[in-house]
Amino acid sequence: MPESLESPVTSSATGRRRLLIAVATGLAILLLAGFGLTRWAADRAGTQTAVEARQNARAHTSLLESELQKFRLLPRVLTEFPDVREALADKSDAASRRLDRELEQLAARTDAAVIYVLDAEGTTIAASNWQSPTSFVGQNYRFRPYFKDAMQRGDAELFALGTVSGRPGLYLARRVNTGGRALGVIVLKVEFDKLETHWADSAATTLVTDGAGIVVMSSAPRWRFRSFGTLSPSERRRLRATRSYGDAPLDPLPLNRTGDLSRARDRSYFEVAERVSLPGSTLRLLQPAEPARASADATARVIFLVLLILVGAAIVTLLRLVERQALRQAAHEALEREVAARTRDLSDANDELRQASERQAETDRRYRAAREELAQASRLGSIGQITAGVAHEINQPIAAIRSFAENALAYLHRAEDEKARANLGHIVALTARVGAITGELRNFARRVPAPLGPVTLQSAIDGTLLLIGDRLRAQGIALEVELENPVASVHADRVRLEQVLVNLLQNAADAMRDMGDARIILTTYGSDPVIVEICDNGPGVPADITPQLFTPFVTGRPDGLGLGLAIASDIVKGFGGTVSLIPSPLGGAGFRVTLRSA
Repeated sequence: MPESLESPVTSSATGRRRLLIAVATGLAILLLAGFGLTRWAADRAGTQTAVEARQNARAHTSLLESELQKFRLLPRVLTEFPDVREALADKSDAASRRLDRELEQLAARTDAAVIYVLDAEGTTIAASNWQSPTSFVGQNYRFRPYFKDAMQRGDAELFALGTVSGRPGLYLARRVNTGGRALGVIVLKVEFDKLETHWADSAATTLVTDGAGIVVMSSAPRWRFRSFGTLSPSERRRLRATRSYGDAPLDPLPLNRTGDLSRARDRSYFEVAERVSLPGSTLRLLQPAEPARASADATARVIFLVLLILVGAAIVTLLRLVERQALRQAAHEALEREVAARTRDLSDANDELRQASERQAETDRRYRAAREELAQASRLGSIGQITAGVAHEINQPIAAIRSFAENALAYLHRAEDEKARANLGHIVALTARVGAITGELRNFARRVPAPLGPVTLQSAIDGTLLLIGDRLRAQGIALEVELENPVASVHADRVRLEQVLVNLLQNAADAMRDMGDARIILTTYGSDPVIVEICDNGPGVPADITPQLFTPFVTGRPDGLGLGLAIASDIVKGFGGTVSLIPSPLGGAGFRVTLRSA
């Protein structure tokens, strides 16, 4: 009888001790989890911010390099323009005014801010903005570093503030020579307002600093022409003397930098630097850390809330057990029903939290996928036209691979191993062809030219036909290739040689558009030099432009710029060869490419 009286008391005390231990354990778990989740959120936010910063920096650098490459060729081409040399040599008003109009048309076509010509004394004799109130004609820019450097070294690049227009831009200058004598300098100014506006669409702040650490481009206009660090008095005086930045104060940016992290007022940024091809310049991207930290904190809060619910559920469950032990046996079933009901409520709440976490994860996945698709579209924009033409070349072997694979399955079912093995061999060969096509497209898109060396004509012609063959077939053009010596090698760069052949074949295809019986013959012969001839049966080259056919901006098509043949001729000259117009045996136009034997 005493044992029966003490049993409920002992059981109650044991239950309370267990409850206190469970509560203390739960609080310890929540404390450790809170500390760990805080550290995890900080690390996750830092990693995510760094990844986004590097991806954005590479994308913005690619956009800038694309703009630079588009404009750098123009000054070089314009130095060979006869009207530029004539205006610098004669210094007559008539020649200068004629050149004004030509430069005005060229600037409108290429989106250049202004193109102008300086004589040997630094005075502007012609400019594309000759009709503007801020015309450069008559202005003297002898003090400008880009004029001095171009006259001394042959070319120069400088990012500066316009002394007349007051607008910042990149100045590309190249010296004009004749007979070993410097006549003057051709200058092209490029403004990057559209590019900076595109950068501003990103949450990150993008800057480009020059060799002195001055911000010359920025998605935040208020930061332009401020220094990324503190300038010494002597450096400040030197920059003032060049007048490159006008009256800009060149004050330091309001950044507190520590390693890869920077703070501006109450915001934190992750900083990434990428080298660009401007002399001494660096692209710097400041990625805000707050969005990634907010996302990581939200995830940590959800996890902590789930953990809190689980710990609370455990404590509540233990409390119910203690209460159940204290109750009479008669209330046992009612108590079980109550616990079951509470358990269902907790399970529903847990399911809702899990679904919310899954929806958040799906949203994050879609966001990352959309961002990657945009980055991929930007990277492939420059080779989109060629990719569209090569797609058909890839679809054919893929279709054949499927047919061979299906036949091989049928042969295996019938135990005809030899036939199945033959089909698998065809599949291997077709897969190699798809690899060759995609490899050729990747090599053709390469931005940096390779050094000159031996190039097999057969491989260069095969690569050219992989890129343009589908277009010729779609246009109904019959192409005949006759190689006297398929293994002949020439001194060249394969990618640039393919560019020349693609240009000549495209010109022929454009000239024979809508013709019913279009033909092109590509022949090679000779050993040293090696001759490549491309002839068609099109309308031929108009006689009035034949003497200046390889001069820049001379074209027989109303929609052409007249740069294709000039660039092709310049590339082949770099190989030590020539490009010339010849009579076509088919009655149209013919071009002869003379190359050195390797």
